[in-house]
Amino acid sequence: MLTDVRHLAVWGDPIDHSRSPLLHAAAYRELGLPWEYGRRRVSEAGFPQALAERDATWRGLSLTMPLKHAAAAAAVSLDDDARRTGAVNTLLLTDDGPHGFNTDVEGLARALWEIGVSAPRRVRILGAGATATSAVAAAARLGAGGVEIRARRPDAAAPLVALSETLDTPVEVAPIDEPDPGPVDVTIATLPGGTDLGHAAEHLASVGGPLVDVVYGGWPTPLARAWDRAGRPAHDGLGMLLHQALLQVRVFVGGDPSVPLEREDAVLAAMRTAVMGG
Repeated sequence: MLTDVRHLAVWGDPIDHSRSPLLHAAAYRELGLPWEYGRRRVSEAGFPQALAERDATWRGLSLTMPLKHAAAAAAVSLDDDARRTGAVNTLLLTDDGPHGFNTDVEGLARALWEIGVSAPRRVRILGAGATATSAVAAAARLGAGGVEIRARRPDAAAPLVALSETLDTPVEVAPIDEPDPGPVDVTIATLPGGTDLGHAAEHLASVGGPLVDVVYGGWPTPLARAWDRAGRPAHDGLGMLLHQALLQVRVFVGGDPSVPLEREDAVLAAMRTAVMGG
């Protein structure tokens, strides 16, 4: 079956900015698989019908906003990270239905480790949406001593607090513009691209450690510029995108994100070159 032409795609709204087709095409080319990976704009309302229209030639889907919760609801099974976060960014399409995975958690953890963040004492997360749930789980996976959530609506962080309790990771919630932020080892921004926090960004940058902004289009973001003015490093979301995509390829090829691919180092290198140039 693996040598047959199979169809895969990334769905979301908006979707034109997605670099997932570049990553996956590089991986399947390196693996010698004649698979086709595209992109499609799909709204949350249109997701159930679009999913139902897939035929047996379809192997899997990558999901981005706003489809991660809808994909979780549609899945016949969830891996541990998807179950904990309630978010699915990967659907493996099989005869018995779609199986859901969340590779964002491990993908972000690997991206943080790659820039030298391991066992952080304190992590600050900006935003309280679906990606923030993966950020909380990634921080816990790295052994964070505590997590601080900064959100425009602190009440929206209630699911993140509940998640942190299951992960045995202390969490605090504060308004995003609350003055006098304390120092942290790393800041993870999960806000929409182009979000400008004004003077609050300057205060956060001054004590925020390195920034990992999950955005990778329209770089540098206003947050990244604030970190640059503070003399602190800022990293875009390509590292997370790369590593979560590698885990998606593991799912689509072998059905298990924990099982490495054959010649995985070569596959990862090809994917990295496709989106980062080396």
